[in-house]
Amino acid sequence: MSPERVLTGMDKETLYLWCAYPDDFVADEIAHACTPLLSDNERTRLREFRFERHRREYLATRILVRTALSYYHPISPETWRFQSNSCGKPAAVPDCGLRFNLSNSLGLVVCLIAQGAEPGVDVEPYERAREIAELAPEVFSPLELAQLEALRGQERLDRALSLWTLKEAYIKARGMGLSLPLNKFSFLFGGADGIRLELDPCLCDEPGRRWRFCLMEHAGHRIALMAEGTIVPALQVWEIRPLLAPPTQLPAGEVLWFPAP
Repeated sequence: MSPERVLTGMDKETLYLWCAYPDDFVADEIAHACTPLLSDNERTRLREFRFERHRREYLATRILVRTALSYYHPISPETWRFQSNSCGKPAAVPDCGLRFNLSNSLGLVVCLIAQGAEPGVDVEPYERAREIAELAPEVFSPLELAQLEALRGQERLDRALSLWTLKEAYIKARGMGLSLPLNKFSFLFGGADGIRLELDPCLCDEPGRRWRFCLMEHAGHRIALMAEGTIVPALQVWEIRPLLAPPTQLPAGEVLWFPAP
């Protein structure tokens, strides 16, 4: 199976965010049609999940990345092969110039694709905000905690959700996983910059010069995008619903990138 159309080129200054929905697999015929697109290892992993909801989430994630990448590179979805670095960041094998990052939840899975530059993405449902706020001392930096503790009620929960998705997107863009100390970098809100990323020198990075990031909302979820590059990127949002159907481009809406240009 090949996608509906293949783009002849990508804009290096554009990010491509793709969305899919695990609950679409409630229809057994869709799951049955998708399974042949998986590798042998992926099919084995799929069978290992104990709960159906986790099987749907995994299947949606694997089919989304295969279908989305084939939209920009002329090979069929079942042909893609992947490898991960020691911290779990995936890459296509052989290298075709496309960079991607994945994030998944029970209700929404996303794939962020760029050409050349490293992307990072995280998605969290709104209902996880309280759980994340309760874990704040363990996952946020002292500077982030100081700002968080000044907030109350829903504003505090909303900030906790934004902080976690931003931190996850940065970690995933760096490709270092949780080997990157969570208390050594901070997303700070307020002032002329809106949101700024501050890093401990031990992390050997240049936040203002190397990274652009944003927050957006979709289908009851908060999504954080991180993009390598000095230019504020354009954004395209695509949806496959159900998976195997032709993709639909969605309005990206107003997206505020930080640092501001």
